[in-house]
Amino acid sequence: MSNAMFDVINDDLGHLEEKLLEAVAAPDELVTEVGTHLVTSGGKRLRPALCLLSAHGGPAFDLAHTLPLATALELIHTASLVHDDVIDKADTRRGAPTANAKWDNKIAILAGDYIFARAFHLVTEGGYGDHVSGRLAWLVGNLSVGEIIQDKEMYRASRDEADYYNRIQKKTADFLEICCELGARVGGMPQDEADALAQYGHDIGMAFQITDDLLDISQTSEQIGKPVGSDIRQGIITLPVLRALHESDDRDELLAIVTNPSMTDKDVERALDIVKATDGIAFAKAKADEYLAHAKAILPASLPADIKDAYEQVAEFIGDRDF
Repeated sequence: MSNAMFDVINDDLGHLEEKLLEAVAAPDELVTEVGTHLVTSGGKRLRPALCLLSAHGGPAFDLAHTLPLATALELIHTASLVHDDVIDKADTRRGAPTANAKWDNKIAILAGDYIFARAFHLVTEGGYGDHVSGRLAWLVGNLSVGEIIQDKEMYRASRDEADYYNRIQKKTADFLEICCELGARVGGMPQDEADALAQYGHDIGMAFQITDDLLDISQTSEQIGKPVGSDIRQGIITLPVLRALHESDDRDELLAIVTNPSMTDKDVERALDIVKATDGIAFAKAKADEYLAHAKAILPASLPADIKDAYEQVAEFIGDRDF
């Protein structure tokens, strides 16, 4: 993610990188090696950045108090991706080898568990209280529920938009909402303003996942750091595909491909061609833009100008990103 939009918290993010490395260090050399690989393999740092921005927006900002929470949020995200990569049998993420590819599934799963544990240890040490701990526990549970729902729906091609929005809310939007909410809470922000930032987080989260789904169809493997058409290969119906299943004259052929667990590379290419021949990409882009417009409109007027500007730049980045 562009550093320019986070200039206001640039020093904070530098401390975050140090804290991440400290958090994954362990007496065992292999555990430290795996953890270090995972937290240094790229990543936008969007979740901790949103937490830090929200905390800066409150009257009681204290970096030393906020940093363990921001670090824990990034660790939870990292751990969930490690487990996702095992489930998806992914070889690369962000252009780097996954833990399961570099080591094996057993080490990857246990490393993910270790990182989850380190995240909650930081939260306990931070003394944030029951609300923060409870929200984070709920988040991890909800991430799992979202993955279970997604797995259950693989190759089933539900044509219900509501199902899609419910799935991406659990997968992404709830996480960004909590980052904004908890950052505002530890920064001492009034409840109504914290609620507004939580809604902002929800909206950009929905837009972020829609955009991510778009990139899987419209970009190259080199740009997104993983094979293009991965969602189709896994039987996951995203919004552009959903639109094509409603609008394309070739909807029956597309349906046959996306519900076939044995689809070939040629099948995936054909499915991508069918989707691109419809307005599916434009339709999904318009939905993402709607969420982003609402996100910017709901930002509290009382936010410091530089913090509000950073939030607006984040929304614009999500709408324009191509990786």
